[in-house]
Amino acid sequence: MASDKSMGMNGRVYERVQGDAPNDDELDGYPAARLFSQGVSFTYDDVILHPGFIDFSTDEVDLTGRVSKNISVRVPVASSPMDTVTEANMAGTMAMVGAIGFVHYNNTSTEQAAHIRKAKQMRLGYVADPAVLSPKSTVADIDSLKSSKGFSSVLVTEDGQLGSRLLGVVTNRDTDFVADRTTELAEVMTTEVVTASSTSSRQEAEAVLKSSKKSLLPIVNEQGELVGLICRTDVKRSLAYPVSAEPTLGKDGKLAVGAAVGTRDGDKARLEHLVQAGVNVVVLDSSQGDSTYALNMLSFVKKAYPELDVIAGNVVTSRQARHLIEAGADGLRVGMGSGSICTTQEVCAVGRGQATAVYQTAKLASTFDVPIIADGGISNSGHIVKALTLGASSVMVGSFLAGTEEAPGDYFFQDGQRLKKYRGMGSLEAQAKGSDTRYLGDQSKLKIAQGVAGYVADKGSVRRLVPYTMHAVKQGFQDLGASDLPGVWAMLRNGEIRGETRTGAAQVEGGVHGLVSYEKKRF
Repeated sequence: MASDKSMGMNGRVYERVQGDAPNDDELDGYPAARLFSQGVSFTYDDVILHPGFIDFSTDEVDLTGRVSKNISVRVPVASSPMDTVTEANMAGTMAMVGAIGFVHYNNTSTEQAAHIRKAKQMRLGYVADPAVLSPKSTVADIDSLKSSKGFSSVLVTEDGQLGSRLLGVVTNRDTDFVADRTTELAEVMTTEVVTASSTSSRQEAEAVLKSSKKSLLPIVNEQGELVGLICRTDVKRSLAYPVSAEPTLGKDGKLAVGAAVGTRDGDKARLEHLVQAGVNVVVLDSSQGDSTYALNMLSFVKKAYPELDVIAGNVVTSRQARHLIEAGADGLRVGMGSGSICTTQEVCAVGRGQATAVYQTAKLASTFDVPIIADGGISNSGHIVKALTLGASSVMVGSFLAGTEEAPGDYFFQDGQRLKKYRGMGSLEAQAKGSDTRYLGDQSKLKIAQGVAGYVADKGSVRRLVPYTMHAVKQGFQDLGASDLPGVWAMLRNGEIRGETRTGAAQVEGGVHGLVSYEKKRF
């Protein structure tokens, strides 16, 4: 009696005994090999997976994945290298929650390197970029910060910069009854400030904050220079929503941070800045990665920096994937025109449904042990379940994180909703800042938009959103009967994972329907 065995990362053995296989009339749906051989391009919503047998709890589900051959993540999610999604705060926070972020390159190489350094230096529970002013700043400057960023308290240093000597703190209590708003902060600040040392552990710093009964605790080094801040509200939130996965660290022991680079000759000098800043992995950012530009840049990076993992893409076909894998890619970014703000399929008539693209490219890449990142088309936890099941080692998200506190930009209110700006890197607005090289653009004044700019709703903090989403994904894996990624892929190969395509009516039925109104809460 033949059997097919495989072992998952958690030691669980997945076995299918051929002699015990159910009769054909007991098998519902189709295995993936048949489902995706119909010559139809499927999105995640087009496909529904069938439930399996459950003999484990969600606590036993291990979602550990990879973004490249040598970079593993306990939370298989990466923030997209977009200028309204990932800068230092997002990249650092993603690493803290067990995921990873890729800093965009729609800026100067110096600015991008600064984001990387700042992200790698972040510590869980610390505010790495607190509001800082100088003694000569005025109360009116605090009013401006409060209206634009929501800050009501600021730290005062000698030159108004993080890294200089701390002089005092200004809170609402110091400024509420100051009639002359041009008064300098030197006259109103509180100079007796409780601080914690930068060498203190997080637990030690939190103990000082609790005992001081203050709302803020500046973190200073041995020279009294400001290096960070802990807020009472952040401590309360971390206690209410503890991080459920170990942080993603690099070989240097610091938070792992990725970054995007272009595929032109000018990007080689940029890459040198990123390496010096300590970047752990780079992604070659191109909407169509099967090009001489990408292949030449990939070859250069692997020769110049052999220890640096390189993710190439974007691709959607097996042929594209093979070209980049054979050129030395350590990972592949899969997706073309599937993002919520991307119009490539509409404008250029090329691309592929994301479910089909992930399955077909992963099938090839797995034979080379090259992980793929499913990039785009993710709008809920169910999409993540489907992407990982179909072969992705991780997913990359943009709009999903764009409305969070850690995303660049300021909140504003419109029609009673708290919003943030979000734009595609193919939008004319983003291309004007330099992202046109991602779309193989030249110096022509005529630019073709392959994306749009818009607004997304406030989603709170990544520290709350990502763990919540991952718990939902774990529940999805439990329903499938798989407790980790290698296990679900074994089930995909041997036909245990079965599914069907959904009609439009079935998709409507699978969502909220039949209500006059309803309220949807994440947490």
